[in-house]
Amino acid sequence: MMNHTLFRMGQLSALGVLALLGILDVQGGLMSEGAAGGLWRVATAVATAAVWLPAHRPGSVSLPRVAILLGLHSVALTVLLYPYSSGGSLWGLAESLALLGVLMVVARRGRARWAAPAVAVVFLAVAVLPLRTGLFTEAVVFCLIQALGGAAAIGIGVYLRMLEGNRQRAVDAVRAEQRAEFARDLHDFIAHHVTGIVVQAQGAKFIAEQDPKRVLLALEQIEHAGAETMASMRRMVGVLRDPESRPDAPLAPVAGVPDLAALIDQFTAAGGPPARLHVDGDVASVPVEVSTSAYRVVMEALTNTRQHAREATAVDVWLSRTPSQLLVRVANDGPAPRPPTPRDRPGYGLVGLAERVRAVGGRITAGPGVDGGWAVDAALPLEWSVS
Repeated sequence: MMNHTLFRMGQLSALGVLALLGILDVQGGLMSEGAAGGLWRVATAVATAAVWLPAHRPGSVSLPRVAILLGLHSVALTVLLYPYSSGGSLWGLAESLALLGVLMVVARRGRARWAAPAVAVVFLAVAVLPLRTGLFTEAVVFCLIQALGGAAAIGIGVYLRMLEGNRQRAVDAVRAEQRAEFARDLHDFIAHHVTGIVVQAQGAKFIAEQDPKRVLLALEQIEHAGAETMASMRRMVGVLRDPESRPDAPLAPVAGVPDLAALIDQFTAAGGPPARLHVDGDVASVPVEVSTSAYRVVMEALTNTRQHAREATAVDVWLSRTPSQLLVRVANDGPAPRPPTPRDRPGYGLVGLAERVRAVGGRITAGPGVDGGWAVDAALPLEWSVS
C-alpha cells in the first residue's frame, strides 16, 4: 500500500513537470507553425506520456510495440516539420522528457525480443527531435545533448531491470529452499512415526505370546500412527513437486507449537523487548505441518522485530484455534518500518515464510496494526488436501 502511494505521488509529480514543460513549449513558439501542427505536437507529447506514466508488468510485449509506433510517429513528425520550421522556436521539451521516460520504461519492463528495436527507434526519435527548430547548426548540439540523455535513460532502465531480475532470482531460490525445508521437516516427522510403528509391531508380536488381549490396543495405536503418517506423506508429496529439490540436504529437528514458549523466553532473554504468549484453545494437538509452520511464523516475526522494530517495548504472540484454522498473530508496538529503497539490502524472510504458509493452504499478511506498531497475521487450515 505504501509503495502504491509513492508510485501515485511520482505519477502526479511527473505530470506536473510535463505540464510545466508544455507551457514553456507553447510560450517558446510551439504553435508558430500553425494550430494544426501545434496541436499535433501536443497530442504526440500527451500520447507519449500516456505510455510512460502507467505501471507495466515485467516482460511486457505491448509496451515495446507501442513504443515503436510512438517513436516512428515522432520521427515522421520531425521529418515533416523540419522544412516548414521558421527557426527560433522550441522543439518540444515535454515530448522530449516523455520519450526519455519511454526509453527508461521499455529498457526496464519490455520483453527482451521487442525491447531492443523499441529502444533503438525511440532513441532515434529523441536524438533528432531538436531538428524541428529549423536551425540545423544549433540543433545539432541539442541533438547530442538529448542523445546523451537517452543513453542515460537506457542505462537507468537496464540497471533497474538487473536489480529486479536479481531480486526475482533470489526470491525464487528462497521459495524453493523454504519448500525443501518444509518437506525435510515432514520427512523427520514421518521417519519418527514409521520408527514407532515398527517398534509397536515388534512389541505386539511379543505381547501376543503373553497377553493376546493387549494386541488389540497395540494394533489401534499402529493404525492411528499409520493413518497420520500417510496423511502427512501425501502432503509432503505435494510439497516436493520441484524435481530440483535437494534430497541430500541435512535434516533438522522439527520445532512446533509446543516449543514456542521456549522460543519466546529465548527472544526476551537475548535482549529483545518483553514477549508474551497468549493461547486460546487446544493448540498442542494440531497437525505437524501446521504446528511447524506456526512456529516458523512466530520465529520470523520475532526476528524481524529485533531487526526492524528496535524501538518496540513489547511483543505479543497470539495463538487461537478455531474449528477449521489455527490463527497466529505477532504484533509489536514499534514504529512501522520505512519502505525499502533499491540500495537497501533486500530481505527474503517473509517471502519464504509466505511460500511455506501457502504450501499448507494458508495465508499470511504483514502490515501496520490497528493501534499502531506492526503485525503479522497467519491463518493455517487444520485440514487441507493436495490437488
